[in-house]
Amino acid sequence: MTVQSITDPEPLYEDHLSALNARMARALKTSEKRGVLISSGSLKQAFLDDHTYPFKVNPHFKAWLPVVDVPDSFLLIIPGSKPALFYNQPLDYWHKPPADPEGFWTQHWDIQTIRSTQEMHNLIGDTHDLTFIGEETQVATRVGIGSVNDKRILDALHFDRAYKTPYELGCLQRANDRAARGHLAARRAFSEGRSEFEIQQAFLAAIRGREKDAPYSGIIALNEHCAILHYQHYETRPPAEIRSMLIDAGATSNGYAADVTRTYAFRQGVFADLINALDIQQQAIIEDIQPGMNYIDLHRRMHLRLAEVLREFGLVDMSPSSMVESNLTSTFLPHGLGHLLGLQTHDVAGFVQNREGVILPAPDQFPALRLTRPIEESQVFTIEPGLYFIPMLLDELRSQSTASDVNWPKVDTLLPFGGIRIEDNIAIQNAAPINLTRQAFAKQDDE
Repeated sequence: MTVQSITDPEPLYEDHLSALNARMARALKTSEKRGVLISSGSLKQAFLDDHTYPFKVNPHFKAWLPVVDVPDSFLLIIPGSKPALFYNQPLDYWHKPPADPEGFWTQHWDIQTIRSTQEMHNLIGDTHDLTFIGEETQVATRVGIGSVNDKRILDALHFDRAYKTPYELGCLQRANDRAARGHLAARRAFSEGRSEFEIQQAFLAAIRGREKDAPYSGIIALNEHCAILHYQHYETRPPAEIRSMLIDAGATSNGYAADVTRTYAFRQGVFADLINALDIQQQAIIEDIQPGMNYIDLHRRMHLRLAEVLREFGLVDMSPSSMVESNLTSTFLPHGLGHLLGLQTHDVAGFVQNREGVILPAPDQFPALRLTRPIEESQVFTIEPGLYFIPMLLDELRSQSTASDVNWPKVDTLLPFGGIRIEDNIAIQNAAPINLTRQAFAKQDDE
């Protein structure tokens, strides 16, 4: 695996803005608009209640600046001009308004405080040649913008988002560093016999964040729960016997997400050996990565590697190629190998092949695959193979012609462990894969 130092993001921010300006100028040519107004988003009130859901900023907003908790703020981007931020600081004694903007990024923006949408409109003036990006389409109507979420513009911007600037790579490395600290704290809590809830609290304390600050709801799964791909609960008491833990939990930096998964066995044995075997194959598939190869091909190669593990451990008596051709490996790995990563955990445009928005869907054999693009320089994506013992899928397999090739007694002994997933975040730099996640864990080991 190539080791490469990822530069701190702050000194690279100005170049990042220049790159985004160039992308926006190219995208706007499809609509002949002069500029774009981007909404940060608004708070959403719960149905029949007086509180709001946790705020999630529009990813198009946080692409431009590391500000993620400013509802009802706006960016005015006119390529060739200094970008403007209309920063909402409402007069409010019930809640704490956003603090004054500060940090490395502020010198690059024309920042104006607003108290309302009307103030923003008054500052902008004529809006007839602007387009709007955001969920709050009523705002566009209110300020006289008729072009809203133009598909041609969004297709171009989403396609380009797969190519990370050096600033973005720095943010993604820092997010991985933060996630690694949380994972190590969670592992310690697991080794102490803690409950799912207590392990989650250990993770959050280590990353110094609340659940709403994480890029997604973390998964802390013990024992059979490891076989539930998107397990969504935290048991408050540990099970009578602890066998395994799967933790899928991330962190953010400047609005960019890390998405990291590890699996642990509580004691040595066959399941611990399976984890080690899958980890070896996960690292090997990362070494296989070459620019120009399609991610679909990488996914197929991983199924062959998984088949080798199944045969090596005596779980299935069949050639690896036959296991893949018969789709037997999908019983043990029903999800895709990975997805694009960046401003969102499952970042946009995984199926988009060009700026015009042409789609290449997932192949019929692997419908859960989230990424079908060629692998190229500056992309960042996850590599997350799994090996699960999911009762529902195993029951389906028992009725198929290949069932006789499965060592069911051995499979049944592994059901109580649930399953395995190992996930790293990979950047393509200088035509080689850079493992942001392993570098983050290595830093923790050095401290």
